[in-house]
Formats: sequence, structure tokens, C-alpha cells
Amino acid sequence: MGDGAGGERKTKSILIAGAGPAGLTAALELARRGFVPRIIDDGQGPVPLEESRALGINARTLTLLSASGVTDHIVAAAQPIGHFRIRSGAKVLADVDTRRLPGRFCAIHGLAQGATERLLIAALAAYGIAPEWQTAVDAGIIADLLKPEVTLRRADGATETVRPDILIGADGAHSAVRKALGAGFPGEALEAYFYIADFRYAKPVDAHFAEITLCDPGMLGRLPVSADVLRYISTLEDFEGRIVHPEVVAEKTWASQFRIHFRHVEPMAKGNVFMAGDAAHIHSPAGARGMNLGIEDACWLAWLIAEGREEEYSALRIPAVKQVLKQTYGLTRLVTMKNPLAIAMRNLFAPSLLRFGPARRRLLHSIAGYDTPRPPWIDWAE
Repeated sequence: MGDGAGGERKTKSILIAGAGPAGLTAALELARRGFVPRIIDDGQGPVPLEESRALGINARTLTLLSASGVTDHIVAAAQPIGHFRIRSGAKVLADVDTRRLPGRFCAIHGLAQGATERLLIAALAAYGIAPEWQTAVDAGIIADLLKPEVTLRRADGATETVRPDILIGADGAHSAVRKALGAGFPGEALEAYFYIADFRYAKPVDAHFAEITLCDPGMLGRLPVSADVLRYISTLEDFEGRIVHPEVVAEKTWASQFRIHFRHVEPMAKGNVFMAGDAAHIHSPAGARGMNLGIEDACWLAWLIAEGREEEYSALRIPAVKQVLKQTYGLTRLVTMKNPLAIAMRNLFAPSLLRFGPARRRLLHSIAGYDTPRPPWIDWAE
């Protein structure tokens, strides 16, 4: 299918709130189709490189970003994660070889979110478009959904009223656009906190695998950030004392804690106002789907706008969003369970189930992001 739907549509004014991965991808995908979107963000710039935040880049995202040329730069900078393992003590419950995925890419790579954002910003600059930093959407109610009017406020206090033809809210979990739309964000939060720490080592370490160790109860995950940086994520507050470091620690580069929420907005669009990424859905980091799902939203929305079919966006995206939320909820419950009997059953049956080819293939396709509908504008086989 074609990437455009007539020159008259390219004159539409498009405002994107949020210059994270979803917003930058929307701007880039629109720009390469001939649009000139405006993108704003209330932050001072992209995510600092030492705050890795979203980390996994799956094969679906690499497929989607190939046409813009960003994929080649991501693959050159990222760490391929060849194996994904789940352990309970010394027992290996699952070991998935992510390189056995048919197609051009292994199922998942690791790259700090700040690095991904900078690659998207560089690609966007080739079209003469740059994010306007320290520019926020002032909260208010959008009265006309077909010609939305919003006020922008800069750091110096200056304001500007704009009425874009299309408004895209990609401004995160606390989205001002979603609030101005009057849309709810229903869902639930898990009681437990999750804790994160990133460590840089004095020498390169084996960064070709990701691993989750089930502590029964609780979990400790090890994820590669780069050749000499590993992230550890856990449900246990004292998790740092449980880490077996593979090398001498040079420094702790970042630490954080958070509660996991499972929420999504429905519908994801009203009139000419559209929601994407964390502004539309948030969930557990299990499976590394968050940033990837937002990038997927952005690519679908840009294509639909170019095709003159943007009214189909919410109906096309909601099933994929619900599927990923259900999947990540199940995975999170699986690795955080506390009931001794449930833990024993999981540890007994999980290895047997994953010996079957169909179960392993489903897990691999999930890690790769290939379990959502295939983008119709992609011509070559995955």
C-alpha cells in the first residue's frame, strides 16, 4: 500500500505534544510522508543517557523504523540480547534463544531510551524539524474536538494559542492532552514497589543475555544496557545485597523505584485529538513492551493520517493495547506471586510447557512484538 493519500492532506497542521519515543516517531513518520508536524515538550531535552528507563527495542520496532533509516543506527548502537532466561534458584525454568526468530532481526536489543530518542531527533532534523523544548500544553477543556484549541506555555511564561487540524497527545502518563480531552484513565496499580539500579563495571561484561531470577517470593532481573552497564530490577527493597556482580563495580549510574499501573484510555481518539504511547496506556515493564507499543501506535497513526483514515485509529489500536496489557499483567503476576503452592506449581509446570515448540514460538513472538497485527504498509516478510 502507498504511504500517501494526496497532496491536499499534507497541508494539514499537526501538533504533537510530547517528544519522547512515541511523539518523535509520530513526527518522523509524518515528516517522511510529506507532512510538517510541530512537536513540543515541557522538558529541557531528551532523557539523560544515564537514565536508561525504557531499554528493550523489539523486532517489530526495528521493522517499523526501517523505512526512516533509524533502524540501522539503532542496530549499530544497541546490544543484541541473544538469550532470555528465567531461573528459580539454580533451576532454569526457561531459556529462549531470541536469535531463532525468522527475519532480519533477533527478537530484542537493548539500548538506553535516551540514546534511542537522540537517534530519532537526528533523523527528524534531516526534515528540518526539531522539538520545541520547555513548551507545555496548558490544561483546559478542549471544546471543539474537530478543530482543537490549546494554549502553549513556554518557560519564560509566554503563551500561544493554536488550533491545529490534528492534535496528538504523546505526553506521557500524566498527559495534559488527555486531561484537556476529559478522558479517564481507568485501571489498577499493584501493591508492590519495583526497584531499579544501573551499574557500570570496570571492564566489559557478558551483555548478550537477559535473566530473571525468581526469589520465591519476589524477583531479581538482570538486563543489559551496554557492554559495561547492567540494569537490575526487583520487587525486593534489599535487592542490591542479592546481586552477584560479574565484574568490579565502577559506579552506580542510576537508581529509581516505582509502582506498576495497568491503565488505558478508551477510545484512543476523539474527533481530531489522538492519544499515543504512555498517554494512552501504561503497564508493567515485563516483556519490554511499553516504549515499543508507543512507537507502534505512532507508526499506525502516521500511516492512517497519510491515508485519510485516521478515524480508524482507535478501533485498530485498542485490541493490540488490551492484548499487551493482559499479557504483561499475567507475566507480572507470574514472577511476583507469593503463595507457596502457586510458586511450586509454576516452577514444576513452566519448564515442561516451554519444551513444546508452539509455546516457545508464542513466547518468542511476544518478545519480538510480532503478536500484534502486522502493519499493512510493510512490504517485506518479517
